[in-house]
Amino acid sequence: MRELVYYVAVSLDGYIAGPGGEFDAFPVEGDHMAAQNQRFPDAIPTVIADAMGIQRNGTMFDTVVMGWNTYAVGLPAGMTSPYQHLEQIVFSRTRTEADIPGGHPNLTLTDEGPVDVVRRLKSQPGKAIWLCGGGQLATQLAGEIDRLVLKRSPLLFGDGIPLFAPGAYQPSAFRELSTTAFGSGVVISEYVRQPVTRAPN
Repeated sequence: MRELVYYVAVSLDGYIAGPGGEFDAFPVEGDHMAAQNQRFPDAIPTVIADAMGIQRNGTMFDTVVMGWNTYAVGLPAGMTSPYQHLEQIVFSRTRTEADIPGGHPNLTLTDEGPVDVVRRLKSQPGKAIWLCGGGQLATQLAGEIDRLVLKRSPLLFGDGIPLFAPGAYQPSAFRELSTTAFGSGVVISEYVRQPVTRAPN
């Protein structure tokens, strides 16, 4: 079955963006960049990867899911289809197709429940599904996340969009697969969900 992978940059105090969705404080230079671009080239916006000559190998993701606020970050720069090489699904209960300039055959705006959509995607053949953000969507999909890949930067934001928005208390265990510390100060850790073990009756 396909995995849902929450792959995201996060500050030391647990924020994935500033209060207004800012993410420019995260370092984009340093020895961590080559490693993350090699492991997750499909998570680089299409036009940026093309400009940098980064080849997308399609070995990890073929679909990305995101909330409207995450998607809208690129709109002021004219990035209306940020991941043209992936199937893109944007969740919103208030926006319509009229809010997306131009037509994009591989971008779907939906008001359907994220859990239902992700479970349907998981039941279909394909590669992993990337949960791009944001925190509200991650909370809704917390029970569906199979793998966490956290790029922790040596920064304190103080405020902003958390890795997970507050939600119902539902402890979930993950097992660490790997942690790599880079000279840039960035630490990339990868975790997989632990199977639920139930006590015998």
